[in-house]
Amino acid sequence: MGDDRALVHGVPEAEPLCIVRQAPLAASYDDQIRPLLDAIDRLRNLNVMKEGIQLPTIVVVGDQSSGKSSVLESLAGINLPRGQGICTRVPLIMRLQHNPRADCPELYLEFDGKVVHTDEDNISEAINDATDEIAGHGKGISNAPLTLVVKKDGVPDLTMVDLPGITRVPVHGQPEDIYEQISEMIMEYIRPEESIILNVLSATVDFSTCESIRMSQMVDKTGRRTLAVVTKADKAPEGLIEKVTADDVNIGLGYVCVRNRIGEETYHEARLEEAKLFKTHPLLCKIDKSIVGVPVLAQKLTQIQATIMAKCLPEIVKKINDKLNVNVAELKKIPKNLSSVTEAMTAFMQILGSAKESLRKILLRGEFDEYPEEKNMHCTARLVEMLNQYSEELQNCAENDPRTNFLLEELEVLEEAKGIGLPNFLPRTAFHTLLQRKVMGLSSKPPDFVDRVWKYIEGVVIRVLMRHSENYPQLQSSTRRAASSLINKMKEKAMDRMMEIVEMEKLSDYTCSPEYMLEWNNLMSQQNKVMDAIDDVSEPSNIVLQGIGEVDVENLRHCKQQIQEAFDLKMRITAYWKIVLRRLVDSMALHLLFSVQNLVNNEMEKEIVGELIEPNGSGSIDRMLEEAPSVVAKRNKLNSSIELLRESKAEVAKIMDRIATDGEYSD
Repeated sequence: MGDDRALVHGVPEAEPLCIVRQAPLAASYDDQIRPLLDAIDRLRNLNVMKEGIQLPTIVVVGDQSSGKSSVLESLAGINLPRGQGICTRVPLIMRLQHNPRADCPELYLEFDGKVVHTDEDNISEAINDATDEIAGHGKGISNAPLTLVVKKDGVPDLTMVDLPGITRVPVHGQPEDIYEQISEMIMEYIRPEESIILNVLSATVDFSTCESIRMSQMVDKTGRRTLAVVTKADKAPEGLIEKVTADDVNIGLGYVCVRNRIGEETYHEARLEEAKLFKTHPLLCKIDKSIVGVPVLAQKLTQIQATIMAKCLPEIVKKINDKLNVNVAELKKIPKNLSSVTEAMTAFMQILGSAKESLRKILLRGEFDEYPEEKNMHCTARLVEMLNQYSEELQNCAENDPRTNFLLEELEVLEEAKGIGLPNFLPRTAFHTLLQRKVMGLSSKPPDFVDRVWKYIEGVVIRVLMRHSENYPQLQSSTRRAASSLINKMKEKAMDRMMEIVEMEKLSDYTCSPEYMLEWNNLMSQQNKVMDAIDDVSEPSNIVLQGIGEVDVENLRHCKQQIQEAFDLKMRITAYWKIVLRRLVDSMALHLLFSVQNLVNNEMEKEIVGELIEPNGSGSIDRMLEEAPSVVAKRNKLNSSIELLRESKAEVAKIMDRIATDGEYSD
């Protein structure tokens, strides 16, 4: 074969549509393009696409009866299944390989790990049988691929994926959702950027109404990776040249018009008739010869395929390496299968130690590197927010508003606390009565806060424990139970502690803070202002007191007895109440810090160890020897994936080495 032989192997030099191979491509084709195609085909056979690594693929789509099968037959020189309804029910991967040295064509099918050899006379029946085995004997479709390998003299070096023809209305026993099934399969194959879409269109229809055009435009709006082949040019020659030159449907890679084999014509005869048609027909002869004929289609596909493979190969190498590194790192995270109690105990203590360190970071030290974007796990900040909210709730409660029934409650309490004695002594029982009322009014808030804050801590602790023990799910239920039990005990202790503090505030009135006397003196300095407002009925009854706010003294003008004692009592309770509220918050904060420290540093380890190891515990460290099925499945999956990726990497390395040796391919 000379260098001026047509690019589409096997097309005789005497044929009218002989496409001459350019010298650089001819010199490098066998050395570079064929190995590239072989490497991609081997990666496809290795099923590397299931690892999320897309391969450059020519995907053949078309509406039903568009002539798709005839185009593929013309390229491959073989007969494909024909019949009513959908003939292609599975993705058919066609690997065509020019082999001039073979004594006879070599054809075989690959599916379900099997290889079935056949010949040109029986290939259609063999495809049907394989399809039935994959997709069943009905009219349904399957996404499991069937590979057809054709090695013969005269075929272009191409790998294409033929998909079921698009049909909207189910017929001949097809599933009701056949359109949705086919659409989903087609979109899966044409969506990747690495896919070249070969859109088969019938010249007898308006291209813009074709469903295959609508689908390809959804994923390739500009058409930069779409090539259209127009069939049945002989049946609708009128206006065809306008259709393919106007390009109203964005076919970026251009059009090729073809005439497929008719009746009993041989493929050689069909090519001669095709050449004659586009040369002599009064309308079709006007179409540029660079976009007509099956040989031109084969040449375009071969060149497009070579270009996209050379372009995508470096990215494929990178994706394989990235995925391999991720899987290897993931596999290293999975602990080895434990074979003894000693190993199990060591692993358990490592889990507990790492969980404690994580809890120290997020509960005690305020380090959030393990959960940088999850604010709910930024525990020191969240606990401060909860304490501030608790403080605001206490400050905003009704008992903290000194303006309510200004002095009336104090007068009532003084009336009930009076006894035989000197009139200018303030009875302590009156102060205690008011204090107890106020403390009782907010006594539900501390336990509510305790419950809320420990529920939050429980969620954080269990989240951390589950993360560190995720490789041993057989222990997680016991660990979770131990943590919940411990948190519940600590919550009860905190609840008891807070109720003790509430009871102490009810029963005693003491502070050593100088702030009390300072505040009381400041408030008492306004006594004359109050008395003047009560005495002078000509003035408004509303007055503003510093530290109290606006009060109404109208009701006090009719009961002037004990007003001064009531005012003194009011100011004492107001000054002291600020200290009570602060103690309720401060004591809660101190007890919370102490409890969290104790939880992380001491109690948690004892509780979990007691649950899992001690004789009376309900868990058992021996269970760590029983590796969870999910861990086994995950390890096996990662090992399988790593093996596949390493084999794929080796295949790509071979072709890269060959390209480096022979010189880089250039378009």
